[in-house]
Amino acid sequence: MTPLQQYIAEEIATDHADGILDRREALRRLGMVGLGAAAASALLAACSSNQSSSQAHSTTATASSAAPAAGPPGTAGALASTPITFPGPQGRTLRAAWSAAPSPRGGVLVIHENTGLTDFIRSVTGRFAGIGYSALAVDLLSEEGGTATFSEPAAATAALAKIPQDRFVADLQAGFTELGRRVPDKKLGVTGFCFGGGLTWMMLTAGTPNVAAATPFYGPFPQGGNLSGTKAAVLAIYGGQDARVGATRPAAEAAMRQAGLTHEVYIAPGADHAFFNDTGARYNATDAAEAWKRVTAWYAKYLG
Repeated sequence: MTPLQQYIAEEIATDHADGILDRREALRRLGMVGLGAAAASALLAACSSNQSSSQAHSTTATASSAAPAAGPPGTAGALASTPITFPGPQGRTLRAAWSAAPSPRGGVLVIHENTGLTDFIRSVTGRFAGIGYSALAVDLLSEEGGTATFSEPAAATAALAKIPQDRFVADLQAGFTELGRRVPDKKLGVTGFCFGGGLTWMMLTAGTPNVAAATPFYGPFPQGGNLSGTKAAVLAIYGGQDARVGATRPAAEAAMRQAGLTHEVYIAPGADHAFFNDTGARYNATDAAEAWKRVTAWYAKYLG
């Protein structure tokens, strides 16, 4: 399995350990991403060995997840997104959600989670547009017909698990180029969540040119990742209760220091993995609001 495939499998197993998925559903989803019964059972057992700790994390997130009256952070002034297509690598046509700020201060590429281009991700593009940053979110299942063609989120996840990592990076770099075409002469940033947070790091290690700033949310840092090819100012965001992704944080910090990048790390103290997703079981309204505040301040400083 590739590192991203392993990450997806571990996400499913962690959802089981935290009580979000029952064993039967977890085994079904692991089978869909390519694990045999024995390997899937072993992975569930490994993740469940820390089940009591994981359940405490999940409960903490749920207890503070009541959204304020204004709704999830950034939604009050969010703009609508529209579906677009544009040319991708090797003659592929890429699908995306596009939200245009009336007078853009800059642009943000938004990278989705392992369930594809969802309403939550479309909402995030609109939130960025609402504060002055035109935003584009590439559907990384474009070649498969788009996220909307899948019957359930688990099927979209399984399809993503089978795609080569190089294709993800190439499609995202094409999206970044398209964003620059639509927001000319402005600085550009990248924000990704979970699986998309990992891909944000991969875009930076791939040396994607002209990335002025990046804000990966709880994304696993690639093993041996080298950031010397980027000059991006990075705000890396983690959940304090997310031990799995948090274990890669020291490597990310070391790589940022070694590359001499302007960077900051924010660890949301009471939050678990995926705490910013207001449609998910681990949403934490308090820490999501603080993270949004920090992201908007970061982009104001480094994108304009």
